[in-house]
Amino acid sequence: MAQIDLTGRRALVTGGAQGLGEGMALALAAAGASVVIADLQDDLGPKVAESLGAGGGFVHLDVTDDAGWEAAVAQAVEILGGLDIVVNNAGIEITSLIVDLDPAAVRKQLEVNLLGTALGIKHAFRTMRPGGAGGSGGVVINVASVAATIAFPGISVYSATKSGVDRLTRVAAMESGKLGYGVRVNCIYPGLVPTAMGAGLANDVARLGLFGSPEEAVGAVVELTPSGRLGEVGDMADAVVFLASDAARFINGAGLPVDGGMGM
Repeated sequence: MAQIDLTGRRALVTGGAQGLGEGMALALAAAGASVVIADLQDDLGPKVAESLGAGGGFVHLDVTDDAGWEAAVAQAVEILGGLDIVVNNAGIEITSLIVDLDPAAVRKQLEVNLLGTALGIKHAFRTMRPGGAGGSGGVVINVASVAATIAFPGISVYSATKSGVDRLTRVAAMESGKLGYGVRVNCIYPGLVPTAMGAGLANDVARLGLFGSPEEAVGAVVELTPSGRLGEVGDMADAVVFLASDAARFINGAGLPVDGGMGM
């Protein structure tokens, strides 16, 4: 998104080693921001970090670990010289019919998608608020999903966690305003994108007998989408760049659908 200039901004993107997170990190860097990616994937992360240009980097992070967040944010601040943007992108989806739910899989999705996002907001606030290591306000962008707004079979718990991300976003924006933190908090609702996670979902819902084939599942998504196609990584990345910029300076506590109209 070349028309938006984020020069001088400093960003941390979770789940940045692949998929949407990688695309978001690259787009922020292309707009001029210095970017650190945080991920569990110590093999892929540094390689992506190299493509971000000077001033970027990689930090190891398990988003469910509070102490890990504290350490990762401190490292990011040291690398970047501050922190202005946090993108809570890390997430997982485990497909299951409700009648076959595995409590361990439910807890895992709750921990990564909901707890991980909540901790990301917590440590962003502590860093960006007055008296923090950044101390000059900033932007938090959480990645929810179109699954928070539609009833698609096989993803009940994932949908519930992403609905929770929406609620976290709105309450966090209100708290930031009431307490004078100077941090805007918004979320996006990505539509289905043919990343590894998206392809996995199509395969899984077909395996469960909900659709005749992965191709049929993808076709059903496209049919529900007025724009008539799947999403692309760039669609989601451009939305993040916009929300991180001054062009979105009066957008706060909002959820932005980037789903081609699927969730309307």
